[in-house]
Amino acid sequence: MKKLLLYLTVVLLLTACNSVKRSQKALYSGNYNASIDIAVSKLQKDRNKKNSQEYILILEDAFKKINERDKKRIDFLEKEANPENSREIFVLYSNLENIQNSISPLLPLYNKESGREVKFKFNDYSNDLIKAKQNFADYLYNLSKTQMQKDDKLSYRDAHSTLQELLDIAPNYRDGQQLLNDAHYFGTDFVFVRLTNNTNQFMPRQLEQDLLNFNTYGLDDFWTVYHTSKQRDIPYNFEINLEFRSILVSPERITERQIPLELEIQDGFTYQKDRRGNFVLDSLGNKIKIDKFIVVKGTLYETEQTKSLAVDARVVYKDIRRNQIINNHPLQTEFIFENVFATFRGDERVLSNEDRRILNNRFVPFPSNEQMLLDAGGDIKDRLSEILQRNKF
Repeated sequence: MKKLLLYLTVVLLLTACNSVKRSQKALYSGNYNASIDIAVSKLQKDRNKKNSQEYILILEDAFKKINERDKKRIDFLEKEANPENSREIFVLYSNLENIQNSISPLLPLYNKESGREVKFKFNDYSNDLIKAKQNFADYLYNLSKTQMQKDDKLSYRDAHSTLQELLDIAPNYRDGQQLLNDAHYFGTDFVFVRLTNNTNQFMPRQLEQDLLNFNTYGLDDFWTVYHTSKQRDIPYNFEINLEFRSILVSPERITERQIPLELEIQDGFTYQKDRRGNFVLDSLGNKIKIDKFIVVKGTLYETEQTKSLAVDARVVYKDIRRNQIINNHPLQTEFIFENVFATFRGDERVLSNEDRRILNNRFVPFPSNEQMLLDAGGDIKDRLSEILQRNKF
């Protein structure tokens, strides 16, 4: 137990020393924020500990230096009078205010070695923050206007990001919310999706609806909207056309064949005899048995029903404004209907488990062409989904 307490004490001392060193290293390298964060975190836990004295002095030094550095930087930026500087000025004032707010609950702090109270000269930044925030908001607003005037998708998306930042600091700024909505609308790619049947086959309505249900493809995107029916006043940028080029259906085929079956099986036993006709006995005096085998035969009359459907389609991406084909992806699939049933004559012991399964089957009506196309729909949709996922806008 004593060893454990000693070990824990050593670990705590090493951890405390490491924290002090990290805070000092951050201070000496000019990373005053990190130095202050470490010191404040330790003092929040217990400012009366012996090793807290080091954190108090580090905090005093870092606070003084960051105030000198950041105020000097603010003076320079304000004299430069560049609207782009408004972001940095606002961030600097906010940081100085946050540092004061983090230190304030810890006061008063005393340095026991010198017997003095460590003083922190706080400033009222409220007016400076209000002015800096207003200047930054004005800058973001004007920047978004400039971006939107370029009238292209990427610029509208940049404007949306700028306006989102504006509304984060000033939720009710002028017509910022309306501009945000406009930037999203004009920055969005509207895609019209259609299905074209260039085959001589009837396309089931259910299949069309399933393939054009874009909610099931997981293509949700903030900047992309898919429509399967055109809407008024929507400036469509792109088109996706699922074009069915051919649907080939084979004739209904019935194939019959006879399969002779033959199998050697055990059929009882006999007793072993010597050359004189006497029974051979084992060491216990019992007659020795010999397995008896026979060959059983039969004929399986198998009937196979088959019908196949092959779909040849392509997914065409088109830039509507330029009237250009962007990409062309083949989509092909095949669906095969197959049913096998049989009858049997002969010794049933020759049958395998698979043979018995087939014997339980019966003739079924061939599916219609439309039903086969519906049955192939799942695979068509899976292949279409793969193409759409690989080629998002």
